[in-house]
Amino acid sequence: MVEPAYDPELAAVLPALAGKVPVGMTAEQLERYRAMDFPSIEEQIGDQPVTRADHTIPGHGGEQITVSVFARADHRGRGPGIYHVHGGGMVMGDRFASVRPLIEWVMKYDAVAVTVEFRRAPEHPHPVPVEDCYAGLEWMAAHAGELGFDPDRLVIFGGSGGGGLAAGVTLLARDRGGPALSGQLLQCPMIDDRGETVSSRQYDGVGVWDRTSNLTAWTMVLGERRGTPDVSPYAAPARATDLGGLPPTFIDVGAVEVFRDEAVAYASAIWAAGGEAELHVWGGAFHGFYDLAPESAVTRACLAARESWLERLLAR
Repeated sequence: MVEPAYDPELAAVLPALAGKVPVGMTAEQLERYRAMDFPSIEEQIGDQPVTRADHTIPGHGGEQITVSVFARADHRGRGPGIYHVHGGGMVMGDRFASVRPLIEWVMKYDAVAVTVEFRRAPEHPHPVPVEDCYAGLEWMAAHAGELGFDPDRLVIFGGSGGGGLAAGVTLLARDRGGPALSGQLLQCPMIDDRGETVSSRQYDGVGVWDRTSNLTAWTMVLGERRGTPDVSPYAAPARATDLGGLPPTFIDVGAVEVFRDEAVAYASAIWAAGGEAELHVWGGAFHGFYDLAPESAVTRACLAARESWLERLLAR
């Protein structure tokens, strides 16, 4: 195995993360990682004048799921809509995981943001997670007038496992003639179950979210189908053979993480299909670096690029 060439600022935070991030995760360790503390929704909102409303809606198969809606306290309507799918490898986390960007966009753009509590694997394997997420998107789009956002500026956003689900939902919306998305924002997306790329083999037992953790999570999502030809592109979007007709796409990823090569290949396939994609590969960066090392220079550059893309998209 090649020794990872981490950015010095990022390398400095890794020792403190030992045992707190999924490296070498097995199925037996899942509950321990699920039980770890993350910033609460109250902490992420802080003293900002943001309202939250929870709604129970039908998910896949008619089962009930929850979505939460965020808006500015003085919201007047017709700003953009942002639909969020949380990370956690499709097996961990909840709808409030890493929603700080949503709160910032609500304040900055007078956006309405919705985050969905999809049911996680392994208790609910594919297609439940992606179908729950699609149901949440349909609900949001159908209630655009009531929620007070411009349906022509509806963006889907997800990172890691949520990035993979967001990509799957975008494919479903295209193929089903569902809600029209003006953009998809995918951060270090988890989109390929096969584990055959160079980067998927390169990082095992190191960094954040290594090969072992990734294959463990994919097996929870897909069971015995993982790595076989019998996997839907809605489960693993890297399986899609046609990426035409997608909305403008932003993809970023660390150069020193399992998901690097699949993210690059996905952007390349969008370009090959004549689509619009912006790709950033952050040198020396491990998975989820922007959350785990928020003060680093590479994080500041990453977030500036993300904000630039979103501002340009919303200005159209």
